[in-house]
Order: sequence, then C-alpha cells, then structure tokens
Amino acid sequence: MTITDAQQRTILAISGMTCASCANRIERKLNKLEGVTATVNYATEQATVAYGAGVTTDTLLETVSAAGYTGSVPERSGPDRSSSEEPGAPQDPTAGLRQRLLVSAVLGLPVLLLSMISPLQFNHWQWLALALASPVLVWGGLPFHRAAWTNARHGAATMDTLVSLGTISAYLWSLYALFLGDAGRENMTMPFAFTISRMRVHDEIYLEVAAVVTVFLLAGRYFEARAKSRSGSALKALLDLGAKDVAVLTGGRERRVPVGELAVGDTFVVRPGEKIATDGEVVDGTSAVDASLLTGESVPVEVGPGDAVTGATLNVGGRLSVRATKVGNDTALAQIARLVTEAQSGKAQVQRLADRVSGIFVPVVLVLAVITLAAWLLAGGTATEAFTAAVAVLIVACPCALGLATPTALLVGTGRGAQLGILLKGPEVLEQTRRVDTVVLDKTGTVTTGDMRLLEVLGDRGTLALAQAVESASAHPVARAIAGDGPWEPVDGFTSHDGLGVSGTVGGRTVQVGRPSLVGSLGELQDGFDAAQGRGLTPVAVSIDGHVVAVLVVGDQVKPTSAQAVADLRALGLHPVLLTGDNAAAARAVAAQVGIDDVLADVLPADKVREVRRLQSEGRVVAMVGDGVNDAVALAQADLGIAMGTGADAAIQSSDLTLVRGDLRTAADAVRL
Repeated sequence: MTITDAQQRTILAISGMTCASCANRIERKLNKLEGVTATVNYATEQATVAYGAGVTTDTLLETVSAAGYTGSVPERSGPDRSSSEEPGAPQDPTAGLRQRLLVSAVLGLPVLLLSMISPLQFNHWQWLALALASPVLVWGGLPFHRAAWTNARHGAATMDTLVSLGTISAYLWSLYALFLGDAGRENMTMPFAFTISRMRVHDEIYLEVAAVVTVFLLAGRYFEARAKSRSGSALKALLDLGAKDVAVLTGGRERRVPVGELAVGDTFVVRPGEKIATDGEVVDGTSAVDASLLTGESVPVEVGPGDAVTGATLNVGGRLSVRATKVGNDTALAQIARLVTEAQSGKAQVQRLADRVSGIFVPVVLVLAVITLAAWLLAGGTATEAFTAAVAVLIVACPCALGLATPTALLVGTGRGAQLGILLKGPEVLEQTRRVDTVVLDKTGTVTTGDMRLLEVLGDRGTLALAQAVESASAHPVARAIAGDGPWEPVDGFTSHDGLGVSGTVGGRTVQVGRPSLVGSLGELQDGFDAAQGRGLTPVAVSIDGHVVAVLVVGDQVKPTSAQAVADLRALGLHPVLLTGDNAAAARAVAAQVGIDDVLADVLPADKVREVRRLQSEGRVVAMVGDGVNDAVALAQADLGIAMGTGADAAIQSSDLTLVRGDLRTAADAVRL
C-alpha cells in the first residue's frame, strides 16, 4: 500500500470477522471511499488505511459498521503499556471456544459412531442421536449461525453462510425423515456402504453430518483463534522490556513514579542493574550500558555525560543521571513496536489471491446449489431428490475439509518438527519453507553464542590469576568474562576507574586491568592488541607493578555448529547473508569463520527490516534467523521468520517457527521439513 504525503494513515481494530471473505468484503467497502486505500488483514484483525482530505476516522468506522462489523481506533501504546494492563482482562481468550469444541466433540462422537457402525444401532438409536446432535448444532454451531445471520442482514454471504446452511439443512432433513418419513420407525438401521446407489431418501437421517461438520469446523476455528490470540504477543514482549517505574530527581531528591508519568526534560537516576526508563542523555556519571537486546551489539557500550542512551537498555556499571529526551510513543522501543505491527499487517501475494477467491466462492456455491435443485426438477426428479442433491452441494462445498486439514496438518507437522527441535506456528509454515532462496542470519546469539568469553591471553599467562582476582570485584560484563568462576585471591584497595578499567592489590602486587590510557604503553604487545581490535574483539591490558605484561582478548564466540549450519543451508541452494548491529570488523571476522561472503554490519533495527524488504523487492523469498528484540521486526517482515529458542520472547513471538535447542543446523532441517 503506497501512502502519499497528502494522506494520513491509521490502523483500525476490526471485530466480528470469521473468515477471509469478511476481510475481503470490508476491504472492498473501504476502498470504495474516495481517496481511501485500505488493506484488511484477517489474521491480525486490523485494517491499515490511508486516506486523504474529506475522510475522517468516523467515516471509516461507519463504513466498517455498515458492512456488518465493528471497528475501533486502538489506543496508542508506549513502552509503559504493560504497567497499565487491566487486572481483570481474560487470561485465555480462546477458553470459551475450546469449551464449545470439547463439549461438541463429546456429544458428536457417539452420533458419528451410531450412524456409521450398524452393529451399534440398537432399537430407537436414532432418537438418542437426535438428542445428542441437537445441542451440537444449536449451541456448538452458534458462532457460525450468528455470523451467517449477521451477514445475511447486510446482504453478504461468507464461509459461515455455507456452514450454517449446510448443517441446518442436514438437521432439518433429518427431522423430516424422523417425524414425517420412515426414519423414526422401530428397529430402523442405516448401513454404511462405500458404493453409491439410489435410495428412499426419507428413510435416511443426516444427524452425523450436522454434528461432525460442526465439530470439525469448531476445531479449525479454535486453532485459528489460538494462533490469532498470539499475534499480539510480540508487541507485548517488546513493551514488557521497558522499566515499570523510575526514580525522578526533583529538587535534589529522588521520587519514585510510574514510568508513564515521566516527561521530556525530567532528570532520573539509573542505578547499576536497572533498566533505563526512556530515551535520554546522560548528564552525570559514567557506566557501561548493555543494549544487546535492542541493537545486537554484543559488547556493552561505555557512556558518560553528553552521551545518548536508549530506553529498555540495561545499566551494568555505575550510577547514571539521565535527562529524558523522548517518552511514550516517541521512544526507540515504541518505534520498533510500530514496525512489528506494520510488518504483521501486510499481505503476501498468495494471501491476496486467497482473499479474492473467497470473495466469490460462497456466492458461486449458493448459485450452484440452486442450479442443482432446478436441474433435478427439470430432469423429472422428485422434490425430495432435488432437495437432497442441493443440500449435498452445500455440504460438500462447506469448508469442513479445511476444518479437518488444519488440525491434522498441525498435529502431523508440529509433531515431526518437535522431533527435530522445531516448533511450527501453523501448517502454512510448511509451505513457506520450500520457497525460500535467501537466508538472512543475525550474528549475536544466532551464529555466535552471545556470551562474552576470555578467548586468548597474549604475553605472560602466569599473570592471569592476578588479573582475574581484580576483575572478580567488578560487575562489568568484560570483567565477568575475564574473572570466570573462581576461586580468586583476596583483593585489597579495589578501585573502579569509570570507562577505563580497574585496579587493586593482590598478594602485595599492584594490578591494573583496562585500557592503555590506564595501564600505560603496551610495548611489544601493541601489535597483538591492535590485531584483536581489528578482528572485532575486545582486548584489555594487564599491568603488574607498573609494567604491562599481558593482553587479555575477550569476545563473543562462534557456535561450534554454525559453520556446518551455513554449509547445510548452502547445500539446499540458499544464499546466506550475515546481518548484524555489531561493528564491521567483528562481523567480517565471524563471517569468515562460518563461510559467509555477504555481510551487512552496523545495521539498526529499522535498517534490518529495510534490508529484508530490499531483498524481497529483488524477487527473493527471504528467511530471517534471529534471537533478539532487534530482530523481531525483520522476523515479522520476512517470508519465513525463524527464531532461536534461546533468544528473546519478542523474537520468538514474531517468528513463524522456533529452533528449540538454539542450534542453527536445525534451520536447514526446517527447510527440508
């Protein structure tokens, strides 16, 4: 959907849709308005609308209402939305539908068995079948009947129309056969046969059709509703990243307030281990900020006065005073949430084709049923035979096959996927994997472990224990990587030099660990220090009693399975691309280790989704593999989103499938599946 500068854009929440035909109908109604371009997504229950002068949101909502559905403008949500959730909100929106399905299945199964297995047909069994089938049709099928009636009042027909007409027709015909025909007689039996022959139709009942079709369609509707109820989980996971409250400085004193009350210009305090409440600028203090979930940068960033910080990132070092520059919907976190919404609201070409087909399918079936009725009458058939044939058209065209195929495909596909360590969100994912020709891989946490490790010691290894002892007193991620698990010697006079390193006395020896500006000249170790930086790693120098004796190289390790995974993906004909928010040197070093030639580094979250769209615009079918919140948007935009099960919830919820073990090799298994 192309939006011009003169147009406004809004998203409407649509309720009352029951199938793709509904979405197609609302879309046509909205697009008939002058200056309006609308796309209605049934899966997300949203309409994305661009409109010009002369059209208001009230006009759009009235159009939706005139089509027989309910529209509303969702409240804009910032990062603090999770703190204001209503405590009385339902925990499981599919609970009612699940109960309807289970009760209908328990009542419908005996009807099916009695109708299909002659030995079970005891005297007057047909009346028990009627008693069991009636609540299934009336109560179990109520969502279909209600939707069909609502659509009929607005002159529309949808899949629910076929479901309702088909099941009610089968039920009414059974009542006719029972009360006015011979089906209610004593010792009545109804044998099951695989052959087709003419019979006295008023001796036959079709209660199993009314009951079982309703159960199958309820099953399909339940799995569909369960999938849709999860569609907002990615946004919720994003919004839950934000801080819930914040310590605001007022007149030199701290006051704890909900983050929603924070205003631009307020100064707030962030202690070590706390999340930064909103986007802002550091006014006092120095620290290291872990932004890996938002930016993909594996190494915490040192910040000081004048540096910009982003909301929802973690302060892992010292105390900071920050002046808020953006709040609410203007923050980087809120912008990422909007990008996820936009990516999920789009439509693939195959979905547009399905919407067009569904828009004419139901009317065509109804016309065919009428033609069948007339043809039988003109051919000399009785009214009973003609009516039976017309009902058969409705029942056959009734999308019960879809209702059966959905749970079956889910059971078989997800079952096999689970054996391979792959969780599928739906059977459509199985179709998407076979079309993929390009796979975009996030670096941190996907190709690499995402954990800082001590990779190498240059110089005197005997001094490592002294350096580890000093670093054990620091909470900095680089310090934790060097220190390891201990045990360590006691440290006296420990001092943390903000942004530079640490120092202390161990066993009577003065130990400094940090940047060259703290420890002094590196001498012959300078080349090794520079080489480590060129590989995208983090080197720190160790000084003992005023002399630099070693360089400790810390970095993110490539997973041992990543190179094989890339080779497996290439063997399937896929073109791998490394896409990361990390620096170019680190990205190229990792790419060289795993065999990837195409590298895109220093990429922000918004740029990630832009790169995926660029590849798609070139005609490629793109799979995206990632694990962080920064990947959520690209995962939602990609033709196939693959999340590492060890990653962030937002990434997992935005994806189409999840690799449970976090092993990249199973991405190739997913494509094979």
